[in-house]
Amino acid sequence: MIKKNYFFWGLLLTATLSGMLLMYQLVYSSVLPGSLQSKTIRIPSGTDFKGLLILLEEEKVLANTTVFSLLSEKMNFKEGKVKSGQYKINKGINLIQLIRKLRAGIQEPVNVVLTTERMPENVAAKVSSFIEPDSISLNDIFSANEIIGKDGFTKENFQSLFIPNTYQMYWNTSAPAFLNRMKSEYDRFWASNQRLKKAESLALTPQEVYTLASIVEKETQQNIEKKRIAGVYLNRLNIGMPLQADPTAVFARRDFLARRVTDFHTKFDSPYNTYKYTGLPPGPITMSSISSIDAVLNYEKHNYLYFCAVGDESGLHSFATDLSEHNRNARIYRDNLIRRGLR
Repeated sequence: MIKKNYFFWGLLLTATLSGMLLMYQLVYSSVLPGSLQSKTIRIPSGTDFKGLLILLEEEKVLANTTVFSLLSEKMNFKEGKVKSGQYKINKGINLIQLIRKLRAGIQEPVNVVLTTERMPENVAAKVSSFIEPDSISLNDIFSANEIIGKDGFTKENFQSLFIPNTYQMYWNTSAPAFLNRMKSEYDRFWASNQRLKKAESLALTPQEVYTLASIVEKETQQNIEKKRIAGVYLNRLNIGMPLQADPTAVFARRDFLARRVTDFHTKFDSPYNTYKYTGLPPGPITMSSISSIDAVLNYEKHNYLYFCAVGDESGLHSFATDLSEHNRNARIYRDNLIRRGLR
């Protein structure tokens, strides 16, 4: 009888120790399985605890949702909404550390990369690939925001709000918060490097500088000649000569795949068509890079009124002070295209 009791208590002790060991392993071992070094998860806004369990299970972060749920209750992490955001889980993080991270909302920031998107809806589509709001939500904010009507912003020049750069923010940044961030970045950009003062010296608003810079942006991919091209357009503006910028005619027609500019573009009636209307178009024809904005603000002073592509592999342009010289450059351009078999 005594031996049987020893055997029973031995089994019970073994089972208890095994259970304790298993529980210890579940709680203190890395939540990530196998050789996985890290895992990034995104918790949408409005997710409750039950939804979090489903998400963590689908993402294969939790080996045991029951233990996670019990431990979360003990650590006061089971009430109310879960903090949304993007979270990076590294190898070695255990259940307790994971719960603390989610409970505190310690997010991993994301890099929102803005380059030279053409129109606000393109910006919205690009941004929605980095943060939680979809392009529809962002577009709605763009088209109905308090910025328009203030500080020189109109619906037509609203695109000038966006300065191409890489911005670090959280994935769950709301659409209004994103717009506010862009306005803050815009203000900071123009307040630096005497940009506002330089714009004033040109008798242009920041939006007008940006609009001209957007034309320069589409005229050349070579930073080395942006200041010279900006100088050409400023010379034309100063004497009341039409800008006659091909990219504006293409934009007016929304014919963005056009390989050549023809009468189809230049004779189209649109305030964006600088062949038909003098002065700047109502707004940018694309987002302008910082290099193009600064090229306008620091334009090259010269007497050139014309330029055309060289037509060779350099991607550069020839410049002229009068129409006869420009026509000679245009013939060289055509000859170069024929030589390269492109015409």
